[in-house]
Amino acid sequence: MLTLKTISENPELVIKKLAKKHFDGKEIIEKVLDIDQTRKKTQTTLDASLAESNSLSKHIGQLMKEGKKTEAEAAKNRVSELKSENKILEDALRQAEQDLQDLLVLIPNLPADEVPEGRTPEDNVVERTGGTIPDLGKDALPHWDLAKKYDLIDFELGVKISGAGFPVYKGKGARLQRALINYFLDKAREAGYMEVQPPYVVNAASGYGTGQLPDKEGQMYHATLDDLYLIPTAEVPVTNIYRDVILEEKDFPVMNTAYSACFRREAGSYGKDVRGLNRLHQFDKVEIVRIDKPEHSYQSLKEMVAHVQSLVEELGLPWRILRLCGGDMSFTSALTFDFEVFSAAQQRWLEVSSVSNFESYQANRLKCRYRDADKKIQLVHTLNGSALALPRIVAALLENNQTAEGIRIPDALVPYTGFEFIN
Repeated sequence: MLTLKTISENPELVIKKLAKKHFDGKEIIEKVLDIDQTRKKTQTTLDASLAESNSLSKHIGQLMKEGKKTEAEAAKNRVSELKSENKILEDALRQAEQDLQDLLVLIPNLPADEVPEGRTPEDNVVERTGGTIPDLGKDALPHWDLAKKYDLIDFELGVKISGAGFPVYKGKGARLQRALINYFLDKAREAGYMEVQPPYVVNAASGYGTGQLPDKEGQMYHATLDDLYLIPTAEVPVTNIYRDVILEEKDFPVMNTAYSACFRREAGSYGKDVRGLNRLHQFDKVEIVRIDKPEHSYQSLKEMVAHVQSLVEELGLPWRILRLCGGDMSFTSALTFDFEVFSAAQQRWLEVSSVSNFESYQANRLKCRYRDADKKIQLVHTLNGSALALPRIVAALLENNQTAEGIRIPDALVPYTGFEFIN
């Protein structure tokens, strides 16, 4: 959530930056400024009225001591009038503050200067690429056929148990999943991240804190009886560990990693892009989350991108990094880098990670702050990244490593799987 200070200091610049995200902010920013002016005037009037009421209340006793009953009664009557007026002013102030809050949560984060112009994924900028795309030949099988051939994943059984988008992993398919989770967690711990195991459901305050609510409630599974939400990513519970927390400078950088199942409704998804593991309602992911001082957050982002790059390189996958354009960014992000790996049998790039800096946008919602060297309380910057999401990694690993003898397991994973081949 943008701060009122950010908006009021340069509203025209805010409107201009929002336009890069293809968000027409003129009307809502004007409303915010108008309500804020009303709020300030109401607060000033209330403060003056309370001061008068307090002064009169103190003076009444003195008037009674001096025998000035008429003046004392007049002062009492005035205090009574002021109490009624103050109640009206307090109600108006609360309403103005609520109206402001209701508007501020509808305004996306401002994109960083490095964010390219553009509206669609075709406008994203390729930062760099690596790895070699394998030439599999015309008989190469897509991962859903490989999963059936080697009895690794049963999509039909998942439909029977739950519905489309909930596959059942079996045998070496299940072991490959577990191996990847442990591998990603170990690599994150080696990089300095503290492992945590968060809940898989969160309350509305947590969803609000990281920006999933009210923007993405249609994408989340909602347990209405308990008013709890199944998490779309471990980012939500892990970042909310620091909701309403004041950190000290010695705490930075805060670095956490977590494995979780992730749940996304993906309403309206259909077609070839959702076949097999390409798009699921439930999937596994290892997340990395960092909290840092504003002046260090972009160095943290650089380090997180480098960490994810090291993972796809060690797995031997062809990869590329995209800097997302304004129109393809999330509501909450200031700058996002997406990682894609090439799925050789499908002949297409698959997104496997997003690494983002939210600057102070989430922190303002979370009330996550720190005490600086001058003992002033400031908002932190929050960042997160997938390191990595498993389904499309598995899809690319199965497809890219298929041979006539079976599917070769990358060397980095063999200590985790306990086998070198799937056959």
